[in-house]
Amino acid sequence: MNVIESPQVPTLDVADNGDTFPVRRVYCIGRNYAAHAIEMGHDPDREPPFFFQKNPNNLDQTGEFPYPVKSEDVHHEVELLVALKSGGTNIPVEKALDHVYGYAVCLDMTRRDLQGVAKKMGRPWEIGKAFERSAPTGPVVPVEKTGHLDHGKVTLHVNGELKQDGDLNQMIWKVPEMIAYLSEYFELAAGDVIMSGTPSGVGPVVKGDKMEARIEGLDPLLVSVI
Repeated sequence: MNVIESPQVPTLDVADNGDTFPVRRVYCIGRNYAAHAIEMGHDPDREPPFFFQKNPNNLDQTGEFPYPVKSEDVHHEVELLVALKSGGTNIPVEKALDHVYGYAVCLDMTRRDLQGVAKKMGRPWEIGKAFERSAPTGPVVPVEKTGHLDHGKVTLHVNGELKQDGDLNQMIWKVPEMIAYLSEYFELAAGDVIMSGTPSGVGPVVKGDKMEARIEGLDPLLVSVI
C-alpha cells in the first residue's frame, strides 16, 4: 500500500478524438538551430547534441502561462514536440521514426536570467528550464494525420508581431537522429517526449502578452501570459 496518494500521471490531449497521451519523460535538445546557436553566442557547427530535461508535469495545456517567480527575464522558445509510442536502446536512425506516435507545438519557456547564472557557474539548467508550467503545449496530432514532419514553417507571434520565424528543415539534428542518439544513453519508452529545439528570435515576455505559436501541419498554440 502506498504511504501517500499516488501522484497523477501527466497527460497531453490528443487532437480531435478525446484521448490522452500519458507522459513519462521530457527530453529537450539545446541549440538545435544554427541561427539560434549564433544568437546565444555559440558556434553552430554540427557538434554532438546535448540534452537537458523538463519534468512531465511542466507540460501545460491550459492556454495560460503564469509569469514565474524569481525571474525578471522570461523568454519564449517555440518548438516541435515529438511524442513516442515505443522505445528501446541503441535504436538505428533508419528505424527511429517507427517509434513516433505524433507531434505537437510547444513552448520551452525559460527563466533566462537564472539560466545565465547557472551557465556561468557551471551548474545544471533546471532552475531556468524546469519550473511550473514552463512548457505550454498544443494537442498531440497522431502521425497518421500529419505524416512525419521534416520540414514546415515554424513561427511565434507576440501580440501579433512576428518574433520567431524558421523551418523544421533548419534543425541541425533531425528527429530520427535525436531519437537514435538519446537511445544510446537512455532507455527510451512509450510516453517519452522530445522537445526539438527553437529557431532564432527568442525574447522576453511580460504579463498580458499573447503568444501564438505555429508549426505547419499542426494545430496552433495560443497562450496568454498572466
